[in-house]
Amino acid sequence: MKAVILNGGKENDLSITEVLGAIVKELEAIVADIKTFDLRDMKISRCLGCFNCWVKTPGVCIIDDDGRMIAKEAVQSDLVIFLTPVVFGGYSPELKMALDRLIPLVSPFFMKIQGEVHHKPRYKHYPSLVGIGILPENNQNKEKIFKTLVNKNAVNMHNPSWEACVLSGSQPAEQIRKQIKESFAKVGVIE
Repeated sequence: MKAVILNGGKENDLSITEVLGAIVKELEAIVADIKTFDLRDMKISRCLGCFNCWVKTPGVCIIDDDGRMIAKEAVQSDLVIFLTPVVFGGYSPELKMALDRLIPLVSPFFMKIQGEVHHKPRYKHYPSLVGIGILPENNQNKEKIFKTLVNKNAVNMHNPSWEACVLSGSQPAEQIRKQIKESFAKVGVIE
């Protein structure tokens, strides 16, 4: 099994560092290959919206930077984890930029899923998805928005299973580990 962690945290963000450590610890016993991408340290250009990844170089972004490599690693994994501070209910700018660059992984054609229009899959295999958001304090509105966003991304990216959890900076470490473990169990990574 292979897992990819897209870390959208800022440098010296202790809450992200603590949660990342808990994620890796949970995965080490069951995952043979864990790749963590600290997005803040990577060269990821903005998506140009040029559609070349759909028509000229199908499945591959024309921008040759770390975004291309992240897309390849993500689609070849069994589990992708979005780790991010929750920003206005959404992802950090670093994670959002990386996610925009995953668009080559779906086709330019559309289909209806759950009554909504989404891209058709390009590949037969897509990884499961776990979105882990971190808030400095509990906020039900931001938590709801974050979980909805992860769900919509999972539907559009054809993730076979998905889960989203929001952790608060005030939670004890044991509770954080428990929520992470429960999220992994819901997507079938652990029992």
